[in-house]
Amino acid sequence: MIDSGVLFNRELHVFRSPDIIKVVRHAIDFLLKSPVYKLPPGVQFEGAGVYSIYYKGTFGQYTGLAAANQVSIELPVYVGKAVPPGWRQARKTEMSATSLCNRLKEHARSIESVNNLLVDDFVCRFMILDGQESNLISTVESELIRRFTPLWNSVIDGFGNHDPGSGRYNQSPSEWDILHPGRKWASKLTGKPPSIDQIILKIRHATSSL
Repeated sequence: MIDSGVLFNRELHVFRSPDIIKVVRHAIDFLLKSPVYKLPPGVQFEGAGVYSIYYKGTFGQYTGLAAANQVSIELPVYVGKAVPPGWRQARKTEMSATSLCNRLKEHARSIESVNNLLVDDFVCRFMILDGQESNLISTVESELIRRFTPLWNSVIDGFGNHDPGSGRYNQSPSEWDILHPGRKWASKLTGKPPSIDQIILKIRHATSSL
């Protein structure tokens, strides 16, 4: 039946389910209790899922964050996801793909390419989500970002960026690439760069309570 009336009741369109909150919290608790590995993990594994990266080094702007992770690994600097091939187009996905493993290796290469970070100062956790649980990937990632507001998600943009490719280098370099120069493709970008002073101020404000 098509309702062509004038009155609109918003509540008839709002879906609520406390079960969703419980499942997402359960998944996050699982991730936070999972083993910690160096970045990238020294093992090859299959699957897609969600991961968190932690910093423990001596870079000047991250001292508070690093100190918080010396005793126990608690505050991620970045949270991300890796989906199986075909996932975004709702095609049948291949869970044996190494999407998550490859994504962590990609991040390690980005860090290794810059001149003021050491990949040995990073560790990670990850959670593999197979089958129906793969539908939780984006939801769990979003909730982790809301809970921890990681610096490289919520304050400094650009860590997860890729080479835009030939003909698109007129873009501006990201804040992450200004703070951590060294990625070859980022050095080709010709757009106006963001202010390093403003980037540092943002970090100080975000980490002042650490």
